[in-house]
Amino acid sequence: MQSQITDLISGIQQVGIGVPDAEAAFKWYNKNLGLDVPVFDDVAEAKLMTKYTVGNIRQRRAILAVNMAGGGGAEIWESKRPLPLAAKTEPEIGDLGIYAVKIKCQDIAKYAQTSGNTVVNTPEGKPSVWLKDLYGNQLQVVEDGSWFKPALSNTGGVLGAIIGVSDMEKALKLYKDTLGINEVIYDVTGTFEDFKALGAGQKRFRRVVLKKEKSESGAFTNLFGNIAIELVQALDGKPNVIFEGRSWGDLGYIHLCFDAIDMEKLKEKCENNGFQFVVDSSNTFDMGEAGGRFSYIEDPDGTLIEFVETHKVPILKKIGWYLNLKKRKTQKPLPNWMVSTLGWGRVKL
Repeated sequence: MQSQITDLISGIQQVGIGVPDAEAAFKWYNKNLGLDVPVFDDVAEAKLMTKYTVGNIRQRRAILAVNMAGGGGAEIWESKRPLPLAAKTEPEIGDLGIYAVKIKCQDIAKYAQTSGNTVVNTPEGKPSVWLKDLYGNQLQVVEDGSWFKPALSNTGGVLGAIIGVSDMEKALKLYKDTLGINEVIYDVTGTFEDFKALGAGQKRFRRVVLKKEKSESGAFTNLFGNIAIELVQALDGKPNVIFEGRSWGDLGYIHLCFDAIDMEKLKEKCENNGFQFVVDSSNTFDMGEAGGRFSYIEDPDGTLIEFVETHKVPILKKIGWYLNLKKRKTQKPLPNWMVSTLGWGRVKL
C-alpha cells in the first residue's frame, strides 16, 4: 500500500495564504523565515474557482515563496478584485479549517534565541515556537530532519499544517488512509501546556499528528522533504468555521496544496474513498509564469485541499528559461543541481 501512495503525492508544495498586500507579506516571510525565492509572481484570474468565490472570477496577485533549505512554499495570495474579507473573529485552535502552518527548523533553541520567541514543548516532548506573521496568521516552528540545503538557513519552508476537524475518524480517512500520511506520531486527548500560549490551556482537545517521510518519487521531493499534519478536534464547546461566510481567496489560510505525481491515480484513490474532485483543470493549465494540472477536494469539514501536478517551472524568466516536466517519463527525483537552479531567483533584502 505504501508504494502505491508514494506514487501519488510527494510532499507539500505550498500553503495558500490570503493577505491584503502580497509585497509586504513576501518581505516578511523572506526576512523572518528565509522564504526568499519567488518561484513565480504574477497577476491572473482564478476562472476555475467560481464555485468557491460566490460566482465571481477573482483577480489575484500570487507569489510562491520558497526556502531552498528545504520544505514547501508559501503561496502568498492577494485578491485584487474583489477585495478580500477578514474573518469576523480571530480563529482559535480547534476551529474548523487550517488554523496554523508548521514551519520546519533545524535548531529551535537557536531560533528562539535569535527571534525572541518562547519555546514550548509539544505532547511528544519536542520543542516548538508559536508566532504570527504580520497579518496575524498563526505559525508553529517545529524541528525536522529533512533538508535540501541546510547550510542556507536554520528555518526552512512549510512542513505541514494544523487543521481543525469536527470528527477525528472522518478526518483520518482522508489524511491518513487516502493521502497516505500514515505514521501516527501521537494521538492524545486532554488539556495541553503548549496550548496555553494560544489561550486554550484549560480546554480539552483530541490531537493527532500524522507524518509521512520524504517520498522517493516526485521531481521536487528532495526539496519538499517530510510532511506533518496535526488534526485538532475541540471537545469543549462548538468550534467556529474559519471561513464561514467568506470565499476562497479571502484573508487567512485558503488551502493546503500537495504535489501530485499521478493525478489520475490520485483522483481514483480519492473518489474510491468518498472524496470527489470538486475542481479539476484537466490538462495543462497556464498559471501565469508556471503551469500544470491542479485539482481540489474538500475534507469532511469543507477545508480545501489542492493537488498540483507541475508541468512547467520558471528558472530564469528574463531569458524565458523554463523547466518542462510534462514530457518526463520517470517519477524519479530531479538531480539536485537542477532543483538548485530555482534558487537563482533568490531575493536578498
